[in-house]
Amino acid sequence: SPTGDSWGIFTFLCAALCNLPALPALNCSEELGAGQSIQQTYDLTRYLEHQLRTLAGTYLNYLGPPFNEPDFNPPRLARAERVPSATVDLDLWRGLTDNARLAANYRAYSRLLCYLRVLDGQVGTAELRHRLAHFCASLQGLVLSIGGVMSSLGYPLPAGPAGPPAPPGTPAAPNDFLKKMDDFWLLKELQTWLWRSAKDFNRLKKKVPPAVVTLRLEARGF
Repeated sequence: SPTGDSWGIFTFLCAALCNLPALPALNCSEELGAGQSIQQTYDLTRYLEHQLRTLAGTYLNYLGPPFNEPDFNPPRLARAERVPSATVDLDLWRGLTDNARLAANYRAYSRLLCYLRVLDGQVGTAELRHRLAHFCASLQGLVLSIGGVMSSLGYPLPAGPAGPPAPPGTPAAPNDFLKKMDDFWLLKELQTWLWRSAKDFNRLKKKVPPAVVTLRLEARGF
């Protein structure tokens, strides 16, 4: 779609600009600051939102009815609580410190990434596996980018590695329908996390504007 192409081109240009060789006659007085890091993370979050819309539609069609029906809105099962939930009151969420919200995002995407990698090894079509692998790579980039924002703001990363998708002793889904329900809730929560994260980083970039980058000509014997 035109929107997808524009996001893809924008992301490619950002990556290309960041990797341009230094001009011999110019010096950059500051490295990438917190403001630029936040902007890049916001852009990546929006790109992932677009990616997930396409991926979710394809995956739900793979699951089949009733999961791919527009009005399918099942109650959340207790077993789905292993997936980090984004259903927190918005006023309570906004009342958290920037550090607490960033840490929650970092932990949640680390865990969601583990679940998605499990899906990648289970699906039966090569095209869907390719799309899942591509999305996992982008989501890994978001986890690293959030870690970069936290470091640039002087916040420590959450302690400990992300937990495994299923803690020891957790039984597998007893039937195919409940397994599909787990996958459905994983995609649903991921959509909500990305929607809220985009708002988080949009507010944060207004609080921490990009640093002014100044350029100076080097004296070349003049």
